[in-house]
Amino acid sequence: MPENEPWEYSLYIPNDPRAVTVCRRTLRLILTMHGLIRLVDTAELLATELVSNSVRHTKGPAALRVRWSAGVLRIGAWDTSPEPPQPSGVLEQLAGVEEGRGLALVRACSDLWGWQPLASDGNRGKYVWCDLVAA
Repeated sequence: MPENEPWEYSLYIPNDPRAVTVCRRTLRLILTMHGLIRLVDTAELLATELVSNSVRHTKGPAALRVRWSAGVLRIGAWDTSPEPPQPSGVLEQLAGVEEGRGLALVRACSDLWGWQPLASDGNRGKYVWCDLVAA
């Protein structure tokens, strides 16, 4: 499949820390099969942070979503919590606190990131995403 054609994948996972590894390995396979190997290392880091936050901070299932369109790779994590993601504060970063540094990594390594609350059929949750622009 040519690199310029859009595509999208979703991988639904249980609330299990082992699912983060499944997501990371699945993402590597997807990007390799689409000829985007140059994005794998950064994409794996970003997906790991997003999915691990979903698994760690919520009680329900989660999903990894990956989309390629117009030279932009969007990596996202859906979870059942409607609460916004909590970026780490300056004091926590200075103190070297391990918890909460994931979104700082996402912010530093992606070209753009954000989140949006989701609601449909009475279900609530959120989608946290980041973009990598293939240069």
